[in-house]
Amino acid sequence: MYDFHYTKPAALAEALQSAEEADSKFLAGGMTLLPACKQRLARPSTLIDLAGIRELAGISMQDGMLRIGAMTRHFEVAASETVRMAIPGLARLAGLIGDQQVRHRGTIGGSVANNDPAADYPAGLLGLGAVVITDRRIIKADDFFLGLFETALEEGEILTAVSFPVPDEATYMKFPSPASGYALIGVMVARTGTDIRVAVTGGGHGVFRVAAAEAALADDWSPQAVSTIEIDADMLSDDHGAPASYKMALIRALTARAVASMVR
Repeated sequence: MYDFHYTKPAALAEALQSAEEADSKFLAGGMTLLPACKQRLARPSTLIDLAGIRELAGISMQDGMLRIGAMTRHFEVAASETVRMAIPGLARLAGLIGDQQVRHRGTIGGSVANNDPAADYPAGLLGLGAVVITDRRIIKADDFFLGLFETALEEGEILTAVSFPVPDEATYMKFPSPASGYALIGVMVARTGTDIRVAVTGGGHGVFRVAAAEAALADDWSPQAVSTIEIDADMLSDDHGAPASYKMALIRALTARAVASMVR
């Protein structure tokens, strides 16, 4: 490691003031930022620990939407009766993240803001049509994730919460890497009336929606409908995890499995 200034504000306003310092970084669960600092991939002059800001944590229903504070940890989402009642597929997603240690340290806000190409939550947000709430504005998930580790967040902007519309039904299916627990491929499928959304993580270039799957399922809500769908090859990479062709097969299989679990 190297020398840096550490501060742990107790209020959002204090955190925003600290963020005015040059080369400052917000610290949530630290699951990504701290390893990056150790490897010299990130060298912030100031770490602003958000763990002490109580207003950034918590789960509630507000105006028919499920609102989860940015500093809410994965295990809290997985165990929440409110989440399980509103969107059980989201509770399932949270329970599949990493291992027990990661779930007790990592936060939804940190995961979303980092936008790792194999992280689970981006698929949850995009598949459910969530909105990201910051100290400045509200951003649709469709407009938030811009690419590999890239989001619409501006310098010094704090992600404060995520708000999810409640679908008729939704679930998340994941083929995890046995080494890291990250998604080799993860698929969130959500249906609200005739609106169907399918989002994929783990492809290699960032989270994305599968328009072909959405169209096929709109015509035929069955596992068989997605057995031969075409997936944009530009969204999939050949890497150490798996070749693009294998990822494409996983997307079809996991999407079909998700639909099968919802078909009654």
